[in-house]
This record gives sequence, C-alpha cells and structure tokens, in this order.
Amino acid sequence: MDLLPDSAPLATKLRNTLIRYHGIADSEWRVAKKTKDATVWRKTSEEFSGYLYKAQGVVEDVTNRIVDHIRPGPYRLDWDSLMTTMDIMETFEENCCVMRYTTAGQLWNIIAPREFVDFSYTTTYEDGLLTCGVSLDYGEVRPNFVRGFNHPCGWFCVPLKDCPGHSLLTGYIQTELRGMLPQSAVDTAMSSTLANFYSDLKKALKA
Repeated sequence: MDLLPDSAPLATKLRNTLIRYHGIADSEWRVAKKTKDATVWRKTSEEFSGYLYKAQGVVEDVTNRIVDHIRPGPYRLDWDSLMTTMDIMETFEENCCVMRYTTAGQLWNIIAPREFVDFSYTTTYEDGLLTCGVSLDYGEVRPNFVRGFNHPCGWFCVPLKDCPGHSLLTGYIQTELRGMLPQSAVDTAMSSTLANFYSDLKKALKA
C-alpha cells in the first residue's frame, strides 16, 4: 500500500481534471438514464475500460448546504442509502481529507459490498463549490469487502442565477468496482445509482 501523497499538488491536479470534464462538449455524451430529478449521460473513460458518467439536475436549496450533504461529514451517512460506513482517516488543511467508506451490495448482491479509500477536496468554483475525490491505494483492505477504485470524480454545485434558492448540481463519476463482474451489470447499477442519488439528496434536504 502506498504512502499518503502530498495533498496540495493532488488537490490541484484533481480540480483541474474535473474542470476539464466539465468542459467536454455535449455531443460527446450519450444519455444513459432520465428521471424527473436528474439526467445521466456517459462516455468512454480515459482512465479505465469503463465509462465516465455525468449526472445533472436542479436541487432546491443553497449551494453550501447541498455540498455539506455530499462531501465527507456527518450528513452523508444519514441519507445516502448506498453508503454503509464512513471514517475520516486523515485530515489536511484547506478542506482536504482521506476517508474510508463502504457501500452496500447492489442488484440483488450480484455486486457485493465494496470498500473505498478516497482523497477528498472541496473548493470554490465560480459562484459555487466543487467537491471532488480520487481513490488511493492506502490502508489495509478489510475482510469481506472488495476494494473498489474511484478515478477522478466530483460534484459542481452552482446557484441558478434566475431562480433564487435553487442550485444546478452536476456530477462526474467513474468508479471501477473491480472483482469479477459483468460490465452490463455495472453499467445498469451506475445509471440507477446516480439518478437515485438526486432523489435521495432532495428528500434529505427537505427533511
């Protein structure tokens, strides 16, 4: 297992990667799922053999409160049904930390529970915030879990100028679940999970 990287250059690289994803032309994306809460697109990932997913929807709340529910902290476990445990392993300055979390089994347990160790960074973006992360090979893998890997992921949350109290939330997710899994099952799970993320988040913010 690797040593922890220097947080400052990793945070800068991660932010720049997410901003580059945010600038990808609409024509490069293909719709994967559409619900009343969000639209999910996908394109081939540059990082691994799966897909980079983009999810977008309008959320009725202010940017800071939305991001507080998404980034590592006490809120996330309360509402995210996929996340079963979360521990902050290391904390750096400037909104950086390393967290270990586990996810529930999916698709009738075709996808078994997973464990991730992610570097997380939250920073300003335009009039809003960007919270982003990438997995690290760090810490021992717990028994009964497959260690998954998140390639650069993140959530942009910016206020809607013409609609006070509402924010546009755009996520970029590319998760390598690892283990012996049919790719079609992974793709089905990812699209549904991202759409459900928005509906669950909205319920939590209204609670």
